[in-house]
Amino acid sequence: MFDMSLPDPDQLQGTLVDFALLELIRQHRLSFQPLWTVDGWAKLMIWLALNCGLSGDTESLEHFATSLGETITTRMRRTFFERELGDLELHVLADPADPQVLLLSQAPQDPLVLAPERLTRALQRVDLLEHVTADQREWQALDGVVAIPWKRPKS
Repeated sequence: MFDMSLPDPDQLQGTLVDFALLELIRQHRLSFQPLWTVDGWAKLMIWLALNCGLSGDTESLEHFATSLGETITTRMRRTFFERELGDLELHVLADPADPQVLLLSQAPQDPLVLAPERLTRALQRVDLLEHVTADQREWQALDGVVAIPWKRPKS
């Protein structure tokens, strides 16, 4: 007899595959240089496609991306461009497709979590400091979040 309180086997398999894929990305994302770039993201996707038995030609890579679908690709990309800094109580979201890097407090009741020195330390730790604007006047403090613009390319 099947226990109705237990997840459906297909649902359980999907959850396991999702967990394994996101953990694989976390374990290997630093290998795909340059960090915090679309190029790094593209290298990860190519690596995954090749390890799924596809060739590296454009048609195969496009087929791979289409086959994943928007939902899975979005979750993978978010995982690739985020970092958890538990000791600093910060969550960093730094997708280069977004106009700003977001630093979210994991302790919103503590205003010191979003102190500029702490944010600078977090940016240094994840190798983002050189990619964002250093002018703290451009940093936008919101409720439990600080938005920092990406550095503008030099013309």
